[in-house]
Amino acid sequence: MKSSEEVSGTNTSSNPTERNKLLILGGSGFVGTHICKEALQQHLPVISLSRSGRPKLQESWTFDVRWVQGSLFEPDKWKHVLEETSAVISCVGGFGSNETMRKVNGDANIAAINAAYDSGVKRFLYISAFDFGLPSFVLRGYYEGKKAAEEALRIKFPYGGIILRPGFIHGDRQVGSIKVPLSLLGTPLETVLKHAKSVTQIPFIGPFFVPPVKVTTVAKAAVRAATDNAVPPGVLSVWGINRLGDS
Repeated sequence: MKSSEEVSGTNTSSNPTERNKLLILGGSGFVGTHICKEALQQHLPVISLSRSGRPKLQESWTFDVRWVQGSLFEPDKWKHVLEETSAVISCVGGFGSNETMRKVNGDANIAAINAAYDSGVKRFLYISAFDFGLPSFVLRGYYEGKKAAEEALRIKFPYGGIILRPGFIHGDRQVGSIKVPLSLLGTPLETVLKHAKSVTQIPFIGPFFVPPVKVTTVAKAAVRAATDNAVPPGVLSVWGINRLGDS
C-alpha cells in the first residue's frame, strides 16, 4: 500500500527538523485513539501512523492529529516522520493464526523499533501484554510475537525503552458505529481485584486475578512514560501502570 498523509491545519506550519512530535503507531485503534486524545490534552503535537490512516470517527480531536497511512513493513515510505519525532508509542497488535500473530505483534513492531533507532529517536514505548501463563498452544504466536518485540526494544533502547504489560483493558470501544461498553465487565472486576495483589502470587491460578485496567489509565501512563525522562526504562506491570496513570 502506498503511504499517504492527511495533515491538519494546526501542524502544517511546524519546522520539519524539530524533534517535538509524539508518534503513535496504531493510533486509530481502541488503545491508540485514547492515547492520541491524552497526548493532545497534554498539549503535545501528535502524529499517528496506521494502515488505515485517519479513523472514521468524526470527533473534533481527530482534526488535531496528523494522520499518516502506511505499513510498518515499509519504513522507507514513512520514516521521514521520525525526523520530527522525540518519542514513539506502539499500540500495534492483533489476533489471528499463530503466523499472523507473530508477524503483527512481533515482526511489525521490531521493524518500527529498528526504524526509530536508526533515525535517532530517544524513547520508545511498547504496549505489550500481561502473560497469564496459559498453556503453550493457546495464543502461542501472540505471546511469541510480544516477547520478540520486547527483546528487540531492550536491545535497541536500553536507556529509553519502556514496556507496558496490561491485562484486560476496558473502556468504551468503538466497533463501527457502535460503542461497546467493556467497562460493564471491567470496572467491577478492577474494583475487586486491584486490592488483591497478594492473591496473584498463588501458583497457577494467581495470574488470573490480575485486575483489568481502564484504557484511559493505560493512555495516561503511556504518554507520561514516553515523554518524561524521569520515568526509567524497563517494564511497567498492571500495578505500575495504575500508579503512573493515576498520579
